[in-house]
Amino acid sequence: MEYLTEEKPISHKILFTGLDTAGKSSIIQVLKREFSKIAKIQPTKGAHRRVFTLLDREVSEWDLGGQKTYRISYLKNPGKFFDDTEIAMYVIDIRNDERINESLSYLKDVIDQFIKLKINPPINIFFHKCDPSLVRSSQDNLNNYISELTNKIKNFITYDPIHFFKTSIYDTYSLMSAMSQILLELYPKSQLLQKTIEEFAKKLNCEGLMIIDDNTLVIGAYYENDEAKLFLDKSIGYFLTLNDNFLEMGLGDQEDQFLIHKLGKYFLFKQFKIKVSVQPYYALILKSHNPFDLYFLRKEYTTFIDVMNEIISK
Repeated sequence: MEYLTEEKPISHKILFTGLDTAGKSSIIQVLKREFSKIAKIQPTKGAHRRVFTLLDREVSEWDLGGQKTYRISYLKNPGKFFDDTEIAMYVIDIRNDERINESLSYLKDVIDQFIKLKINPPINIFFHKCDPSLVRSSQDNLNNYISELTNKIKNFITYDPIHFFKTSIYDTYSLMSAMSQILLELYPKSQLLQKTIEEFAKKLNCEGLMIIDDNTLVIGAYYENDEAKLFLDKSIGYFLTLNDNFLEMGLGDQEDQFLIHKLGKYFLFKQFKIKVSVQPYYALILKSHNPFDLYFLRKEYTTFIDVMNEIISK
């Protein structure tokens, strides 16, 4: 088996772990928007690492294969695999009730290693495979099951902090929202960015505005009401995928924007870049009136990008 070698120090280390078939690698593929690879995913062999940039921070993402042989090897060499972890994601397949106790046992093993290494990363439990079809068919039963499982974890494990999320690869925003909430804790200026985004949205009289980076993380968002939030949350995955498809076909670049009129609303999607980052960012704007003559032609947009540059670069 092959493992990762040590390279230059990484600013932040995040860890994905859990049993095999829990869905860790599929989650990562969704966040990378590589949907075509999901059906071909094989069990992760050993540890895989990806380095990406979150705003101005470098993040090392470790995906630990969950087969029993690998789990044993990680526990025998915790300094290599668990040390320096700043945030941990532990994925539980809620549809595989037969392995819940096995999963909780391994979760306790991982926590024991954190304690031995004298580190205390937040642990984020993903109750995974809460697919929309399952929610529609048995929402009450699902909520009761997850509530019981949450209490079981709290009674079985003494550790703080632990956070809980319901996720599904078929509900892209469930993953985007969870990972954004988790990872923005690494970025001390996230609240200032959020305030800047809210002010910009209000100046343009938007019902909703969402800023996303190329790692499918929501940097900040503004919603005028619950309806606006629902529209943007449910549609952002579609716009990102559409944009990726256009780029793959050579039909777009970073100056492109597209406007869709649906359900009496205008959705304006735009890719943009800021000077301090090589990765693109995306804006999704929701308005009831045609925004085509308002956006990008007004100085508020230029000012907004300048402020983003200033916040991120300092």
